[in-house]
Amino acid sequence: MSAATPATTDSTVGAGIRSLRGRDPGVWPGLLLASAVALAALALGRVPGLTGFSPLILAIVIGIVFRAVAGMPAPARPGVVLSMRGLLRLAIVLLGLQLTAGQVAEVGVAGIAVIVATVVCTFGFTVRLGRFLGVDRGLTELIAAGTSICGASAVVAANTATGARDEDVAYAVACVTVFGSVAMIVYPLLAGPAGLDPHAYGIWAGASIHEVAQVVAAAFQGGSEAGEIGSVAKLSRVMMLAPVVVALGLLASMRARRGGEARGQGRAPAPWFVLGFIGMVCINSVVAIPAEAKAVIAAATTFLLSLALAGMGLETDLARLRARGLRPLVLGGAASLFIAGFSLGLIKAFL
Repeated sequence: MSAATPATTDSTVGAGIRSLRGRDPGVWPGLLLASAVALAALALGRVPGLTGFSPLILAIVIGIVFRAVAGMPAPARPGVVLSMRGLLRLAIVLLGLQLTAGQVAEVGVAGIAVIVATVVCTFGFTVRLGRFLGVDRGLTELIAAGTSICGASAVVAANTATGARDEDVAYAVACVTVFGSVAMIVYPLLAGPAGLDPHAYGIWAGASIHEVAQVVAAAFQGGSEAGEIGSVAKLSRVMMLAPVVVALGLLASMRARRGGEARGQGRAPAPWFVLGFIGMVCINSVVAIPAEAKAVIAAATTFLLSLALAGMGLETDLARLRARGLRPLVLGGAASLFIAGFSLGLIKAFL
């Protein structure tokens, strides 16, 4: 399926919101279907042997398999689109409540500098290599965001600006899943030969492994100190999501104007959810939110992100996914090798 235009997407999301208000029951079948997929992913993520995989990853896989086997019911589409567009933005806002300025400070100035440099250089490297390999611009930017920032959630957040095809989103998520899982297994084996102490190893894992769950699984194999530092470093890296999405939106707007859409058709998506994400970080930094409430919010955030990925999977056509070929996979592998080597070099030089 081709990517929807901004006008089409906005009208579909708007229709979904009106439906939630009770004006049109048509959104509920899709929301229920996406919710069932998300709940299945959350349950599957608790099965021994699969605990290292994020529910986000499992949700998109289940969604793709469901569509391949049963097809996409037409009445479900409005709710599915709402889940992967509108509800995704709400999830990104809530994601800000998992990070505080104090946590960022624990990583240290040098650690933050390593993370920022790693994100910026990995993103730039991936975009340039994607252009060289002839990979579609939208798919390249999604792989760049997922590799450099925070896996599947960064892919779907970046797509609010790039407007890539749903199959491109699925392909990018697959890339960061495969190579992040490899890193999760390999990193603990390399910590000793690389001469990294627990603090440095935690920074390396948090600065370069893709998914939060993968970072936690890899970092804690280096001990509790490495696990805690790795988790905080990863959440600090998530902070880069806001400026990257805004920058991608501005680039999309500039490209649209150069393409002859200067009459208001080509514009960056409204960044209210990015501003909301930053606002939540600020609130979490100055307000003592009870641990019980934080646990509920974290669970709700995971469910909403899983819901968005479920919708993305349900919208994905496997035939179109296969048509993308192996070049994007090569790009994802090269980007993963780059972020691992580049961040390790910085850590060895400055930490």
